[in-house]
Amino acid sequence: MRDGLRIRIRGQVQGVGYRPFVWQLASRLGIKGTVMNDPEGVLIHGFGNALAAFVSALETEKPPLARVDAVEPEPFVFSEPPTDFQIVKSEGQGAETAVTPDAATCEDCVADIYGPDPRRSGYAFTNCTHCGPRFTILKGVPYDRKMTSMAAFRMCDDCSREYKDPADRRFHAQPIACSNCGPKVWGEADGVPTDEDPIQWAAQRLLNGDILAIKGLGGFHLACDATKPEAIATLRRRKNRPAKPLALMGRLADVERYARTDPESLDLLKDPAAPIVLLPMAETLPEDLAPGQTKLGWMLPYTPLHHLLLDAVGRPLVMTSGNVSGEPQVIGNEEAKQKLGHLADGFLLHDRDIERRLDDSVEQVTKHGIMCLRRARGRVPETLPLPDGFEHAPQVLAFGAHLKSAICLIKNGRALLSHHLGDLDEALTFDEFCKADSDYAALFDHQPEVFACDLHSGYRSSQHAESRAGEMPLISVQHHHAHLAACMADNGWPLTGGAVAGIILDGLGLGADGSIWGGELLLGDYNDFSREFFLEPAPLVGGDAAQRQPWRNAVMRLDRADLGTAADRLFPDQPVALIRQAALAGINSFASSSAGRLFDAVAAVLGLCPEEQTFEGEAAMRLEALAASAPEDLDRPYEFRQSGDQITTASVFKAIVADQDHGVPAAAIAARFHAGLAHAFAAPARSLVASGRARAVALSGGCFQSVTLLNACMKALRGVPVLVHRTSPANDGGVALGQSLVAAARVLSER
Repeated sequence: MRDGLRIRIRGQVQGVGYRPFVWQLASRLGIKGTVMNDPEGVLIHGFGNALAAFVSALETEKPPLARVDAVEPEPFVFSEPPTDFQIVKSEGQGAETAVTPDAATCEDCVADIYGPDPRRSGYAFTNCTHCGPRFTILKGVPYDRKMTSMAAFRMCDDCSREYKDPADRRFHAQPIACSNCGPKVWGEADGVPTDEDPIQWAAQRLLNGDILAIKGLGGFHLACDATKPEAIATLRRRKNRPAKPLALMGRLADVERYARTDPESLDLLKDPAAPIVLLPMAETLPEDLAPGQTKLGWMLPYTPLHHLLLDAVGRPLVMTSGNVSGEPQVIGNEEAKQKLGHLADGFLLHDRDIERRLDDSVEQVTKHGIMCLRRARGRVPETLPLPDGFEHAPQVLAFGAHLKSAICLIKNGRALLSHHLGDLDEALTFDEFCKADSDYAALFDHQPEVFACDLHSGYRSSQHAESRAGEMPLISVQHHHAHLAACMADNGWPLTGGAVAGIILDGLGLGADGSIWGGELLLGDYNDFSREFFLEPAPLVGGDAAQRQPWRNAVMRLDRADLGTAADRLFPDQPVALIRQAALAGINSFASSSAGRLFDAVAAVLGLCPEEQTFEGEAAMRLEALAASAPEDLDRPYEFRQSGDQITTASVFKAIVADQDHGVPAAAIAARFHAGLAHAFAAPARSLVASGRARAVALSGGCFQSVTLLNACMKALRGVPVLVHRTSPANDGGVALGQSLVAAARVLSER
């Protein structure tokens, strides 16, 4: 008998210890044969009496970081029966398998860096098959050491022995290293490397109030002591970042001291992805970390270097992206010295190259599940399964939006939504966007048959799509339809699942009628949509200035409510008369139903950064923070009214001004506004479901990053099926996912 099985394993099965897992499983069951990596995943040839049990175990068991999408056995005849089970050399070029995201240091490796073994004790690059760098060091596939930036480091005899031992947890751990053979870390100031212990040197500099540029996994961070107001103020001044919240890194004890946690948020913090998690403040830290906010973004140390540094410092650190404002994160040593030299007092460097820039992912726990705000390190390049009905979808490449850009690839029944790339107004960010396009195509052997982009032809992402598509099909997707489709896809809504009512609230997007949309109730599926209700449009006067200066939006909304005298009183130092004239004449002014600008207007009326926002969404974030302190007023929403298919705002602004005149606290006003906006859109959405025209309601758009608004909508929609984002961002970072599904659906409908 020479009959055996050829077993194909598909999924996230490279770089996660899957082959040693198979070897151990085969040894346990007496299976002979081979296992290897190849471009499609893992390939096993098995021979023995327990093949059925072997296949069953492959279907139900896996290593910690693996994700198995398919186990595909088929008969195979051996020319000679194998006598043992071996892990053999990888074969082939190309990429049909999933590449593994970077993973935070596992507990065993943390124990090693504090253990007695001199090779790993205090060693900043300790890792194993269950943790460490993956995507950030990968040059190509299949995932083998020679295809990573670790190829520059020749393994010592001890590491080589561990690497070759199937019973060792470092068996075939491609980044394996120790202090004898691996990357080195050093401190440097004023161009001169220090001869001190680099971790102790860096810790002392931080405790002294210095700013350090620290090379991490996917790029550099700018770090300072999070308990020192002077250091935080210096960092803000140097980086020209006056108010945007700063991310923090701390040991678990630090997080539990300074933040309010619960089991779900602690689980998320400890996830191998190690995202930044937004948590309510507890014990006081300097207010300048997040002015006007009630939450701070925390992450646990996720590399051995971070663990060693945090322990040496003994307190939390600011860990903000190491970049010049507006530019991509720095990844190279020389690049860091050139670009961050005026921001940092010193550098903590190492000699392992970073192959691609990855910011930290940002997430938070809500009553309705985990909310993804920025998809990046630790989550990318995980793929998402396509909903039922898309099994025969073509390979699609979608280029997303202009702000919070990301791209999305569809192939083999899965979607790969890229890491956060940034705002394409910045030339260097657009360069990174183009690099990501070619990088993902090469890594995943993606050969698009269809391209997709935003309806707005002026977006750089749309222009790039046009140049890439050439003579191939290019499908333009309306911005808010893409938001709706992304939320549907994130929830596995089938292609033939029926229409969904989409409450889409965001900043700006070109509408199907050529006007600027942003506060929409759509009814649609993946193929098409209709606009059912929308916010009453108001003029955005001054172009981009209307997005930066909330007082402009407040004046236009107050004037529409016949409250011009209130506008004059609230903004006496602004050129109110001038923008009224511009709006009347239509000079540099266009009408928009933007919900984002409505938030800005209410914030300005309440005195929240009325003159200028220093970062996108600042006014809305401050408004939410204010509302969060008065949750009881969610039961007393302001009443928006309907006029035809428009949701009007005059009644709300009249009520806000009246409440101000009567001394109602600003927090209560902010809460009543959030509740009122939720009710205004939830009521007609509920009616669409009740009438049978829609089967569920989807919530999408950047405004739904507000947990207060999300909770209010969910409360107003109680009893109705509701779809919310889970693995993709509700903001423009998820638009490419929606575009790709819309494009695929339209192609499939024509077949």
